[in-house]
Amino acid sequence: IRVERVCFRLKVKKSTMDEYVRRHASVWPDMLAALTETGWYNYSLFLDRSDGTLIGYFETPDLEKAKAGMQLKEVNTRWQNEMKDFFEELDGLAPDEGFLKLEQVFYLK
Repeated sequence: IRVERVCFRLKVKKSTMDEYVRRHASVWPDMLAALTETGWYNYSLFLDRSDGTLIGYFETPDLEKAKAGMQLKEVNTRWQNEMKDFFEELDGLAPDEGFLKLEQVFYLK
């Protein structure tokens, strides 16, 4: 089975970090189900509180298919609308569209 490892970066506003962390301590069950249903696995978020850098990592069989699947989910629209104000530099995009995908340069299997 082909697995794409995806790592991305976003920037959380310093003024919203505590609330961002709180929201992720209790992600809506229907949002978690939608992620699983559309192929987002081993999903983790890491926050550097010193500057707001957020690093995300997940695995998926197909990134474009996983993103497209989430676009069809009503819960994703609600979640992205609630999360968009936590971030800097999205230029009007939802967080799941505005993240910077990082290049993988090494993998130890």
